[in-house]
Amino acid sequence: MLLPDAEADVRPSPQGIAARRALLAHPVVLLIGIVLASVNMRAALASVSPLVSDISESFGLSSTASSLVTSVPVLFLGLGALVAPWLARRFGTEPVLLFALLLLAVGILVRVAPSTVALYGGGVLVGTAIALLNVLMPGLIKRDFPDRAASMTSVYTGAMIAGATVVAASSVPLEKAFGDSWEASLAVWSLLAVLAAVAWLPQVLIARGRTGHEVRVTSGAASHPTGRGATGGSAALGSSSDGKSVWRSALAWQVTFFMGLQSLWSYVLIAWMPTIFTDHGMSRSTAGVIFAFNNLIQVAGAFAVPLLAGRMRSQRPLIVLVTSLVAAGYVGLMVAPVSGAWLWAGVLGIGQGGAVGLALTLIVLRAGDARTAARLSGMAQTVGYLLAAVGPLTAGAVHQATGGWTVPIALVLGVCAAALAVGLFAARDRTV
Repeated sequence: MLLPDAEADVRPSPQGIAARRALLAHPVVLLIGIVLASVNMRAALASVSPLVSDISESFGLSSTASSLVTSVPVLFLGLGALVAPWLARRFGTEPVLLFALLLLAVGILVRVAPSTVALYGGGVLVGTAIALLNVLMPGLIKRDFPDRAASMTSVYTGAMIAGATVVAASSVPLEKAFGDSWEASLAVWSLLAVLAAVAWLPQVLIARGRTGHEVRVTSGAASHPTGRGATGGSAALGSSSDGKSVWRSALAWQVTFFMGLQSLWSYVLIAWMPTIFTDHGMSRSTAGVIFAFNNLIQVAGAFAVPLLAGRMRSQRPLIVLVTSLVAAGYVGLMVAPVSGAWLWAGVLGIGQGGAVGLALTLIVLRAGDARTAARLSGMAQTVGYLLAAVGPLTAGAVHQATGGWTVPIALVLGVCAAALAVGLFAARDRTV
C-alpha cells in the first residue's frame, strides 16, 4: 500500500538511520504512541457537537456564530496542512507530532475560557494541531512500517474513529457529572492529548539524532555533492516526479474536489447532527449516543471500501455507492429525523466512512509514485478542508435564515450530486 509521506524529499543520513533503527527496536512504545495520537485526531472535534446548544446559550450566539465553533477548526485543518510537510522536513516527524499534541491540549483549554475570542482562538489551535497529525501520521507509518502499512493504517484509523465515538457518547454525561458544565466536559479531553504527548516523548528522545542530519532528495542530487539539487524548491511546491505540478493537473483537481465535497458533508454532520435531532424533540443525551453510533459505524465503510477500491481498475461503482448512501441518509434526516434516527445514522456512517476511505485511496491510486502521492495529498487536504469549512457555516446560516433544516439538507444533497459528478471523473483509471 502506498501512503503519502510528508518527508518524501528527505533522505536520512547514517546517523538518522541508526536513530530510526533504535526507535523501531521499541515497537511497543511506537505503537502506543501511534494509537494515542490517533485517538486525538477527531476527539476534540467530536466533543463539541453534542454541546453546541449549551455553548451557544452561554455566549448568546446565533446559529451562524455557533457554526463557527466547528467551522474554524476545519478551516485550519486546511491551512495547517500547508505547513506540516515543511515542519517535518525541517525538524523531523517525531518532534512535530509531539508539538502538535501539546498544541492540541493547549487549544482545548483555551477554547473553554470565558470569552468568545478564546472560544474561536482555541478552535484555531485545535484545527492546526489536528492538521499536523492528519498529514504526518500516514508518512510516519509509510516510513517505519513499509511492510505492514495496510494493517498499521487500519490501527490508526480505527483508533481515530474509536476516539471520536467514545468522546461523542461521553460529552453530555460528563457535562452532567461536572454540574452542567460544558466547559469541564470539553476541558477533560486535554488530558487525553497530554497522555499522548507523554507516550510520544520517548520516541522523540530516541530519534533526536535524526534532526538536522537529513538531506533533501531531488532530481539534481547526483550533480550536487551535498544532495541539494537545484530543483528541490519546485518539488516542495508540489511538483510530481516528472516535474509536472499537480496543481496544473485536471485529474488532481478532480481528486481534490471529491476529497473536499465528501469532507464538507461529513463536517456538516459533525457540527449539526445532534442539533438536528434535538430540534425535533430528542433528548440531548440520546442525540449524543446516536451521533456516537454514527462515528462508530464509519469503521465498516472505511475498512471495506478501500479494500474493494484497490481491486478495481475504475472505482466508479464505489463512487456511486458511497454518494448514494450519504444522500439517502440526508433524505432520511429531512423526512423522518427522529423515528428513523438510528437507521439514518447507520446509513450515513457507512457512506461517510466509505467516502473518506475512498478519497484517501484515490490519492494513492491516481498518483504514479510516492512523491506525487505526497504532493497530491497535500493539495487535496489543503483545498479539501478549506472547502469543507464552508459547510457547517453555511448550514448554520441557512438554518438561522429559514428556521428549519429542510433547506440546509437540500443544499447538502446538491453537494452529494456534485461529489458524484466529480468523483466519476476522479475514479477513472489514470494517474497524475
